[in-house]
Formats: sequence, structure tokens, C-alpha cells
Amino acid sequence: MRAIKVVDYDPSWPLLFADIGAEITILLGDLVLSIDNIGSTSVPGLAAKPKIDVDVVVISDDVLPSAIDAVRAADFVFHGDAGEKRWAFTRDRDGYGFKLYLCGPDNRAHRDRILFRDYLRDHAERAKAYAHLKRRLAAEADRDWDFYTGGKTAFINETLRLAEELYRSA
Repeated sequence: MRAIKVVDYDPSWPLLFADIGAEITILLGDLVLSIDNIGSTSVPGLAAKPKIDVDVVVISDDVLPSAIDAVRAADFVFHGDAGEKRWAFTRDRDGYGFKLYLCGPDNRAHRDRILFRDYLRDHAERAKAYAHLKRRLAAEADRDWDFYTGGKTAFINETLRLAEELYRSA
């Protein structure tokens, strides 16, 4: 199992996202509703694992099988349903990788990921606390991904609660 590596923010991450977004746009064309940079690499200044997380939302649940087949046929590793009807794919490159999720337009996990991202983008102190937590967990996890991921759950849930309160009242 790979070590968990959390690194300082890299200003090239938005460019890497733009590259993968362009590739997916060409690959899936009019099946795509949106391509969103999510995860820690999408928050300027935030420390992260060097993996670009991408949510690809298709125009309807009906086109998901076609979209899944198209991405599987491209240079991605298919990991199946990641839960909540989100299909996961990965691709590694020199020093970084991509994690791509395909989902339909009303996907709750996608909505939550956008809320979390936007809240961290708008609240630098919360993003700083998240970076500190991730670095601590990565150091303590000793390659235990369940420990690392599970250790973030309470923080993520609290941030989502704060985001829902803030954006609902706005």
C-alpha cells in the first residue's frame, strides 16, 4: 500500500485540471453537463495529496452507461461504483494523478463536494485547519488509508453543516 503524501499547494494544479477537463470534453462531448475540480487541489493554497479530483456530471442518469464505457475505453483505470451512484476512475502521471468520478445531475455526493470546496475557498482559516488535520493524519496513518479518510469525516461533516447554513441563508 502506498504512503499517504500531503504536499504544499502546487500552482500547476489548476492547469492540470484544465488539461483533463479538455480531454473529457472531447471524449464525452454533449453528454457532459459540468466538469468540476473538487477536492483539496481545487482550493488555492491548500495542502493536498498530489491527485487532481474531478467530478464529471452527465446530462442525465440515462447516459451514464455510455459515458462510463467511453471513459473505460480511454486511458483510465475503472474502479466501479464509489458509492452513491458515482463511478470512479484513476490515472497516474509523473508525480501526480487524476481521480475522476462520473455521476448524474442530481447526485448528492457531488453537491456536497461542491459545497465543501466552495466553503474552504471562501474561509481561509477553515482551509488552514483542514490542511493541518490532513498533514497530522497522513503522518499518523502509516499507510492506513481507512484511518486517514475516517479521521477527516467529522471535519468534513461539520464543514458541510456550516456551508449549508451559510449558503441557505444567503
